[in-house]
Amino acid sequence: MAVFMALIVPLPFTVKRKIFTFISESPVIAKLQYGLKITFIFILILFIDSVNRVYRVQIELAAFSKDGTSLGRAAALGSERMEVQARKFYSQRNMYLCGFTLFLSLILNRTYIMILDVLRLEDKVKQLEGNAKAGGKDSDRLAEAGGIGEIGRLKKELEAKDRDIEALKKQAEGLSREYHNLGDQVSAADNTPKKDR
Repeated sequence: MAVFMALIVPLPFTVKRKIFTFISESPVIAKLQYGLKITFIFILILFIDSVNRVYRVQIELAAFSKDGTSLGRAAALGSERMEVQARKFYSQRNMYLCGFTLFLSLILNRTYIMILDVLRLEDKVKQLEGNAKAGGKDSDRLAEAGGIGEIGRLKKELEAKDRDIEALKKQAEGLSREYHNLGDQVSAADNTPKKDR
């Protein structure tokens, strides 16, 4: 609940973007998230076990309600029935706690993803409005494939490749000229009459 409150607390855009960029890129946070995923897998196993226990206790309670015929036997069964009722309570409690914990983990994950989407969209809006500070290192990290920042980056890469191709063409022309010059010199040297010994 504390993490959820920290996610939804209203903060200025730049502060929130820096926090979420740190969360997205920090290796310590990544290890912590990995550990939490493993923990939630164990909680899921506990939830399935608690549902199974609630089901078995319900069957036992149904069996006790069918057996209560004689007075002496009913007194003996009363204490056993209380024990089954207590087990039912604990099993239901565990089921609800595990279920709510799993549900909260889903809410946290979805809220985190939605906030990242909102930050990315706010970045796009600021870039489209012409805010020079909106683009930058942080916004490039949050941008997805096909985003405005990536299109600009790809255009720059394309221009760099074009410059490289032009340089290679000039180099190839220079090498071709030298090759032809050397070929002319060699053919001129071969055509000169050799002196007799």
